[in-house]
Amino acid sequence: MSDPTQVPDSPDTHGSTDAHGSTDAHGSTDAPTGRMPALFLSHGAPPLVDDVRWVSELKELATKLPRPRQILVVSAHWEAAPLTVGATDSRVPLTYDFWGFPQRYYDTTYDSPGAPDLADAVAALMPDGQAIHRDETRRLDHGAYVPLTVMYPEADIPVLQVSMPTLDPTTLLSVGRRLRELRDQGVLIIGSGFTTHGLPFLTDSRPNATPPGWSVEFDAWARERFAAGDIESLVDFTHKAPGMPYAHPRTEHFAPLFVTLGAADEPEDIPDQVIDGFWMGLAKRSLVVN
Repeated sequence: MSDPTQVPDSPDTHGSTDAHGSTDAHGSTDAPTGRMPALFLSHGAPPLVDDVRWVSELKELATKLPRPRQILVVSAHWEAAPLTVGATDSRVPLTYDFWGFPQRYYDTTYDSPGAPDLADAVAALMPDGQAIHRDETRRLDHGAYVPLTVMYPEADIPVLQVSMPTLDPTTLLSVGRRLRELRDQGVLIIGSGFTTHGLPFLTDSRPNATPPGWSVEFDAWARERFAAGDIESLVDFTHKAPGMPYAHPRTEHFAPLFVTLGAADEPEDIPDQVIDGFWMGLAKRSLVVN
């Protein structure tokens, strides 16, 4: 698969420093935390924070990770081309990009520090001459802040969100490769989506609903392809995966996976499948890659 907008690999190295200098009021310092992994998280809707199992799984995952100096999130809920860097001012309100939920979900706050230096580093890692947009009016959406409220509830780690400039897996792999070196600066890269997301085809919306066959089949296929390091099949999932197109009537919730895989040492490396199971019939399989 090819795309004329594919981002080539970068030979350059760009350092990243803390968003607030050597030491700030949130306790962040220039002391290195070591190389961070990259994650693909199935985040779901805001009510996932009420799911005891998912919350416990995310909390346990966070305890096993090195503490990040900064966090960079690519969410299924922000598509914008060219690649766009979100707000770096923590005073900008969160993006409540959902509707029809109880008011308490709109009252959620996550006042993590901004990361302007990380925004600069991301821009510097993109190809020379490629336009990078900045949107200082758009802060974290629920694909970013919902899992972070569980994993890092103190909101004391600088967080930056960037857009997906395309849904093409090959291009997103290249974006991930360009971001890879940020891991050496203590940046935790998170692709936030959902392993299956066939909302229009769900007939039972209870959290403990029996998953439909298309969700089970796609999840089983994904589990096998991850275990085999079969990046070629994953890239061509729209044609090779069972359960399509029901599992992903649009592919935006699987697309962040490819930024994560691109940020791996090698995309074919076998990831650690740290979370599985279903919520509301959707597969919430999540990965850690090194």
